[in-house]
Amino acid sequence: METNIDTNVKIRFTRTVGIQATEILDQINQERDRNRISRVNKKIKGILISLVRAIFLIGVSYIILMPLLEKLATSLMTEADIFDQTVRWIPRNFTLDNYRVTWQAMNYPVSFINTLILTLTVSILQLASCTTVAYGIGRFKFPGNRIIFALAIFTLVVPPTMIVVPLSLNFKYFTFFGLLPEPGISLLNSYWPFILISATAVGLRNGLFIYVMRQFFKGMPKDLEEAAYVDGAGIFKTFYKIMLPGAIPGLVVIFLFSFVWQWNDYFYNTIFLSGQGNFLLQALQGAALKALGGDHNKLRSQYASIIRHTGMILYIAPLLLLYAFMQRYFIESIQRTGIVG
Repeated sequence: METNIDTNVKIRFTRTVGIQATEILDQINQERDRNRISRVNKKIKGILISLVRAIFLIGVSYIILMPLLEKLATSLMTEADIFDQTVRWIPRNFTLDNYRVTWQAMNYPVSFINTLILTLTVSILQLASCTTVAYGIGRFKFPGNRIIFALAIFTLVVPPTMIVVPLSLNFKYFTFFGLLPEPGISLLNSYWPFILISATAVGLRNGLFIYVMRQFFKGMPKDLEEAAYVDGAGIFKTFYKIMLPGAIPGLVVIFLFSFVWQWNDYFYNTIFLSGQGNFLLQALQGAALKALGGDHNKLRSQYASIIRHTGMILYIAPLLLLYAFMQRYFIESIQRTGIVG
């Protein structure tokens, strides 16, 4: 038979357990509320970050695409559409005749082939020379290693205008280190200046290419080379059999950068070709004048502006096609080589 003391103990125990259970439930509910608030905050933060990212990308895309879309729209207009205040993007009198006239004025097939041959030649030579130099600097230790690398980087900060006269005189009176009799031979208005500076890794922005490939080779494990040496491979065989296949992402980046920069190059083309030669850059500059029949008085007309816009579309069209086909490989290579920003 239970006593009053046992009954009181049971009542106190039940009350204590109830209070503790209530506190535990309150803690569970509070933790659940905190988790819910945290999830909501994270979701809101994610939405805000996505919104800011979208606004930034839209702004950058607008800055990049606006001139291109404007030139594309103008190239499809007639002269009457230019004077029509109600026409902004969509032409009222759609025409492709501007492309026909500009195509003929630029002699596009011949200019395109010449430019493509020069650009491919320069890009391949720069790829080979810069990769070789970068491998030597990145994988071998020798006196002057760091000095050579520093000089390669220093070429990136030298203003191009400082080397205009030396470059021009060097190739106008080319003596090949004094082996040819004075005054030498002139290599201007030919491919030779492009070939020589590209084959010796001192061409357009080659310091950047050397830096990228040097960092890439420097990050590759030494075990690969050591295993090749153990198997009896020499330095050159190890380079093109072992190291180059592993450096394909870097090679893709270098080739595409070299191709695009050479295609758009105006500095070296002006120095070495002196505005001569049937290339797209020179053809673009004279397209409007040819389309107007050589009448200089009409160069400021709206029709001349239409021809220039159309010529720009034809000039950059090969680069747009190249990017459309190579963008996947380009982005993958950028990610693997670590070039960001």
